[in-house]
Amino acid sequence: MFFYFSKILEFFIYPFSWILILVVAALVVKKAGLKKKLFIAAAVVFFLFSDSFLLNQFTKRWDIKPVTLAGANTYSCAIVLGGFSSELANGADYFNASADRFIQALKLFQNGKVKRILVSGGNGSLFPDSFREGDWVKTQLLEFKVPDSCIIIEDKSRNTIENAAFSKQKLDSAHLTGPYVLITSAYHMRRSLQIFRKTKIDVTPFPCNYLAADGYTGAGDFIPDPGVLASWNIYIKEVIGYLVNDLR
Repeated sequence: MFFYFSKILEFFIYPFSWILILVVAALVVKKAGLKKKLFIAAAVVFFLFSDSFLLNQFTKRWDIKPVTLAGANTYSCAIVLGGFSSELANGADYFNASADRFIQALKLFQNGKVKRILVSGGNGSLFPDSFREGDWVKTQLLEFKVPDSCIIIEDKSRNTIENAAFSKQKLDSAHLTGPYVLITSAYHMRRSLQIFRKTKIDVTPFPCNYLAADGYTGAGDFIPDPGVLASWNIYIKEVIGYLVNDLR
């Protein structure tokens, strides 16, 4: 029930939804004064959440900093959280914008930093079909010559809480000991660490797929960019999820 409720709630936490609701309300109300205030509020929300500078300032404080694994350490397993591949209607599945999770896991394995790769990902759609991310990712790992004996697949999870719970079952069944390397996008790492540690899984964070621009701030950063709204969607979801999990 919590899973379905969270999916429905997502619509109401995104800035674009706030803008849409404010504009619709402004078109519906009769009072000229209130109508004007609602349009102004919609404009303010748009300019704030389409500003690259504000987004970058927030992400630099939220994202977990890059990690370099100690040279002498070899970890028993890297846990890679799903969400980096997608499906097409014709079955031609593909890597999406979060594919750096896969790349970093593969690099750690090939460089001898981890002995196994556990991919945790089922189908997080509200109305799932037969696609299971973990199963598809395994085919890709095999193409990169990762031995079948070094691949562990968890294909039931629909969200991060289930990622942790089902991964623990797989790790315990394989009799592997921590600490493990946890690989996910930088924006998702803070909440993932919180959940995995609450599940009593000893993990070392290895964030990747950074969205923040870490460099010179130019005039262009203050020009409204509608694409920035999509990044705020990601971070607002993470912050709310972190707070809810903290209360749980």
